[in-house]
Amino acid sequence: MKKFLNYLKKNPMVAISLIFIIICFLCAIFAPIVAPYGYNQTDYSSPFSSPSLKHIFGTDQLSRDVFSRMIFALRISLFVGIVPTTINLFLGAIIGTISGLSNKWVDSFLMRFADLGLSFPFMILAMAIIYNLGSGIKSMIFALVIFGWTYTSRIVRAQTKFIKNYPYIDACSIMEVPMRKMIFKHILPNMRSTLLVLYTMSIPQAILSEAGLSFLGFGVQPPLTSLGVMVSNGRSFLFRAPWLSIAPGILILLISLSFNFLGDGLRDFYGLGGEL
Repeated sequence: MKKFLNYLKKNPMVAISLIFIIICFLCAIFAPIVAPYGYNQTDYSSPFSSPSLKHIFGTDQLSRDVFSRMIFALRISLFVGIVPTTINLFLGAIIGTISGLSNKWVDSFLMRFADLGLSFPFMILAMAIIYNLGSGIKSMIFALVIFGWTYTSRIVRAQTKFIKNYPYIDACSIMEVPMRKMIFKHILPNMRSTLLVLYTMSIPQAILSEAGLSFLGFGVQPPLTSLGVMVSNGRSFLFRAPWLSIAPGILILLISLSFNFLGDGLRDFYGLGGEL
């Protein structure tokens, strides 16, 4: 941890990104305390109010404070970013290691299935799934998970092929160590740096996917909202009240950049031989 703190001191962009991500999570967790106004609080007295000290990012057509709604919307956006990514990382790591340790036929079957998932255009597949299952968080998470593990499994398989040539893996095979124990105690711990970087780099992809689906009308439905839904709802008033779409859009951009900078920083840190 000390090495990582020293690395952050030498790389302020990574440090700023990490701090911004932490702030976003804290705001999402403590939204009722942080938000100056209620989630749907409205008085109909100041619709489309421009940004001011009273309303930092203005108000919408129902006089609701945009900044307060953005804080609550962070909950959905971060939830959709974290949960599918965690599931995909777990599935991809397990399938990738099994593929890398198995014989030619099992390996080929699993990787051809992964290739099938990688060949599908994500947005079209996701819209088809959500259209048939109905809009909502569960449908969106299912759409993000169904083939979201394929990229991770490819990378983990390649790492497993390399690690299994180590002498201690041969010793485990000779001692007939069960595959489950070999995976969780000997292989995955040796690629934790790769998994951590993959995790941080995949979260913004999930957030952007949620924003894209919500913008097209396939996201969460009222009374819930997300940053993507706010961007979509604001496009009808883009010339009258541009802040309705610009403010949440910029927040999506900052979150994505922060996770990407953090992922790049972790990759460089581990490349220099660092250890958390």
